[in-house]
Amino acid sequence: MKEIINTRLAPAPIGPYNQAIKAGNTLFVSGQIALSPVTNELITGSIAEETKQVLENLHAILVEAGYSFTDVVKTSIFLTDMANFGVVNEVYAAYFTENAPARETVAVRGLPKGVNVEISVIAWKN
Repeated sequence: MKEIINTRLAPAPIGPYNQAIKAGNTLFVSGQIALSPVTNELITGSIAEETKQVLENLHAILVEAGYSFTDVVKTSIFLTDMANFGVVNEVYAAYFTENAPARETVAVRGLPKGVNVEISVIAWKN
């Protein structure tokens, strides 16, 4: 059975998709960017501030679905500039403190709304 997950504590989708879909024990969370769920405005400070907002958005969706960062088994990080990798990795490490998930980080030509980072996750719990 497929369950749609949405929360007001993360930004509303900006297209025809949901924040997350739970299928069985697996949660597929759509890519999140640095949109404030309160103002729906982009966080346009440093790459560290952008990344923190992205991870806070992911956290809100995980919690709404009954999951946490420790349940994440796979992340995908998209960067518009691989020079930001170190800073993004540092912020990321503060959220994934134990049993880090599998991950890929790729450089892309562009991201929605001109942001610098987007992250999606897949979580699983027994």
